[in-house]
Amino acid sequence: MSSDHPASKTKVLALNSTILYLLAYLLVQGAYQAATVGMARRLSIPGIWGVSGIHFTIADPQWWRIGVLAVYGAGPAVCALLGLGAVLWFWFGARQQPGLLKLWLLWVVLHACNLVLGALAADTLLENWAWYLPSWLFLAGNIPNIALAVVAALLQVVVGYFAAIGFLQSHDSITLMQFDNRPQLIRAGLWAPWLLGSLALAVLKLPDLTQNELLHFLTMALLLLPLALHSRRELFDQTLPRSRKSYPAWELAALTLLVAGAWWWVLTPGLRF
Repeated sequence: MSSDHPASKTKVLALNSTILYLLAYLLVQGAYQAATVGMARRLSIPGIWGVSGIHFTIADPQWWRIGVLAVYGAGPAVCALLGLGAVLWFWFGARQQPGLLKLWLLWVVLHACNLVLGALAADTLLENWAWYLPSWLFLAGNIPNIALAVVAALLQVVVGYFAAIGFLQSHDSITLMQFDNRPQLIRAGLWAPWLLGSLALAVLKLPDLTQNELLHFLTMALLLLPLALHSRRELFDQTLPRSRKSYPAWELAALTLLVAGAWWWVLTPGLRF
């Protein structure tokens, strides 16, 4: 697995990228939901935090405008800050160091972006969750909500395009960074973790997987497709002079299983707040 053959390197990259995809998701999604629950508790809004989402147990007429904006805005606000922090850490520190930290930070940025922009586009289709923010903010019918969702989707595409350089700088493999091997890098570093990671998360949350989360998995494509296209054409192929061979990150795999298992064990019965 640690040989210099491109096929072997591709398998290692696919495994490690999937692990980091899952770890980044659990962090960002956990922060999103914890912020939402924390704000709801502060405003004395009861609910149940489950393995695949949060269900509030108050009737619709009991909601008020500031309460809606505070509760449903807490998660995106925390994700925006988390994503910005990851961008700064990546750009001013981690990208200059060998190892998997920079790739994990890239996935943190992508997941955070997806839960802010992608979620707004997806939830507008279902008219719940992030859709409540513009709906209660503007109080002007659904046209402004749809327009904002379209803008969010377009911004997600733009972010994905400009994230290509970060994606290329997050890898240490001299072999896979060669332009001729770029398709293997994209398949193993982007498509494999997205498909395998999303499938694993869906299984983790069954039978309670919500339509919102399913659509959130799909809106990641708004980031990954332009990222992949730009990466395929980008001539940048440099790695760090002190780059080292990649090995399967079994310790991170064990950590991922531990965190995912704890998530399932704690939240499957439903936490009341």
